[in-house]
Amino acid sequence: MATIKPFKAVRPTRDKVSLVAARSYQSYTQEEREARLDYNPFSFLHIVNPGYKYHKEEVSGKERYSLVRNRYLEFKEDGIFVQDETPCFYIYRVVNREQRVFTGIVAAASTEDYKNNVIKRHEDTIEYREQIFKEYLKTVGFNAEPVLLTYPDSATIETILASYTDTRAEFEFTTTYRDTHYLWLVNDPADIKVIQDEFDRMGEIYIADGHHRSASSFLLGEDSKLENPAHTGKESYNSFMSYLIPESQLHISEFNRLIKDLNGLSKEQFLLKLDQVYRIENRGFELYRPSKKHHFSMYLDGEFYSLYLRKTHYEFTDSLSELDTHILYITILKPILGITDLRNDDRIDYGYDKHNVIEMKNRIDSGEFAVGFGLVPVNVDEMKRIADEGLTMPPKSTYIEPKLRSGVAIYEF
Repeated sequence: MATIKPFKAVRPTRDKVSLVAARSYQSYTQEEREARLDYNPFSFLHIVNPGYKYHKEEVSGKERYSLVRNRYLEFKEDGIFVQDETPCFYIYRVVNREQRVFTGIVAAASTEDYKNNVIKRHEDTIEYREQIFKEYLKTVGFNAEPVLLTYPDSATIETILASYTDTRAEFEFTTTYRDTHYLWLVNDPADIKVIQDEFDRMGEIYIADGHHRSASSFLLGEDSKLENPAHTGKESYNSFMSYLIPESQLHISEFNRLIKDLNGLSKEQFLLKLDQVYRIENRGFELYRPSKKHHFSMYLDGEFYSLYLRKTHYEFTDSLSELDTHILYITILKPILGITDLRNDDRIDYGYDKHNVIEMKNRIDSGEFAVGFGLVPVNVDEMKRIADEGLTMPPKSTYIEPKLRSGVAIYEF
């Protein structure tokens, strides 16, 4: 049984939402950040980069957290942010520049469901990052970036959402990325109950993106329970903000791999080692992409290659062993190229999106990297099987959309 709850979101006023909404801080170049901070006083970036007000870019730790809290309160005091008076679900729709449509529900998901594996995960988290973000949440008192969860398609939920999305949205704005964002409020108690009952019938839902955010929210809830002698289980810290979309709408792209050197091997030695595990075909200058599972593309020394796994030399034992990112790691990256730590080794880098084959080629041609590998995207069923078996994917196995803007709906603890 999956439990989701409506909540009283803190939101920008209708006239300010397009100015407030921001991408994740790390996605901006320094020049982009500075332009927005210099010329847009309403940008959410002013909250997450609070030192900019004092021309002090490098503020960190608890000092930064306190300043984030102060900037947030200033936005509320100035009437840029206003809190809804009644708990709502929020229907959030993104139509991206490729006209792909994502429609889901912003709601409060249960930390107990996370603890009890009703909310299932497929990635490992790093403990120190969990602790850092937990302390951040505890100090600032809000979360502005929901965890992306996915659930089995439901005709009942779809019908309710459609009854709202056929009306004028509370928010509608288009970004410079040419994505259009919409928000509707679901505050009818009958509709809220139908949605909750439908999730209550689901045995499990899955984290698509936001493993560290959900883990940190769970840790915050556990700490808060211990610190609150009057704990009832209804407090806001028992939940975390999530964006729930049906599985059919989840869009997963691959992360390609780029390696800086051949681990001391010549091109010929490297190809000979690959030949033991893969059937190799030289594709020349063709911008080759793999078309099915267990096939890879490779760009090396100005030419593309197709790599076909020799299944007589590889054993499938569980869902992880069938995952292409794991196969690449087990057969090439670790034994041949000496990459053991996929998170921290500075010899490996990652790229995604439909233009990444060209980007990979350019970065190798420039001499920045020696070899690159292209993969077929992981699908939703693979992701679910990994989670169901209690396994974890290698880092950068999936780039998942949609990506929401920060500051459109905020959950307070």
